[in-house]
Amino acid sequence: MFQQLKDNYAKWVIGIGGFLLLLELFVFNPGLIFSLLVSVGMIYFAKKSLKGLMGKILFWLGLLILIVSILNMITVKFLLFSVLVYFFIQLIHNKKNTTVIEPVIKDKIMNSEEEASYIKKKPLFTNALLNRNSTPNHVYEWDDINIQCGVNDTKIDLSYTVLPEGETVITIRNIIGNVKLFIPYDMEVNINHSLLFGSYRILGETEENAFNKNISIKTSEYHQANTRVKILTSFVLGSLEVKRV
Repeated sequence: MFQQLKDNYAKWVIGIGGFLLLLELFVFNPGLIFSLLVSVGMIYFAKKSLKGLMGKILFWLGLLILIVSILNMITVKFLLFSVLVYFFIQLIHNKKNTTVIEPVIKDKIMNSEEEASYIKKKPLFTNALLNRNSTPNHVYEWDDINIQCGVNDTKIDLSYTVLPEGETVITIRNIIGNVKLFIPYDMEVNINHSLLFGSYRILGETEENAFNKNISIKTSEYHQANTRVKILTSFVLGSLEVKRV
């Protein structure tokens, strides 16, 4: 029953949201169409035709106008409020339907080979809303990185550590942030970077004012290497720099 309620809620939200969007664009605030078209045009023109300081100013001004226009929309405010209501309903439902699982203890003596064992380690970096991460400027023990942050700058230097054989994975997800990765010359890498707005410099491949891009770059001997690094990054707004040291 709750699943059906969720499905109906989503349909109602989408239906009302679409109706509000049409009213807002064509009845209550038709000037919004002009603002959206102008901001998108400024971003596109800055990317394709302008370089240097004027291009950057036009790009960021267009982006600012676009963000402000979207956030001021009644439809967006309605959708954000609907999401909050959904999570509130979900929270109440989970509290009412909490399942208590009691372990069944068997009268059995396990030998040392049957006993489960694990090693708990402190990760190099942890998730944080506001943070600045950096590997130490001396030799350190490596561990795979998997973080997601709000506003975060990260610097990783792989020349001060020894990577294990096989594939090492670095995963970084930021809302806003800058990431710098320093890779030794003899190390094979596979980089997959996704961003909405920003710039990147990846092993000689460079683009400023990139918009809604997904970049995949892999060294030629990656799959044959005994030690290799896979880098997965995604930003809403930020820059990525990957270079050899």
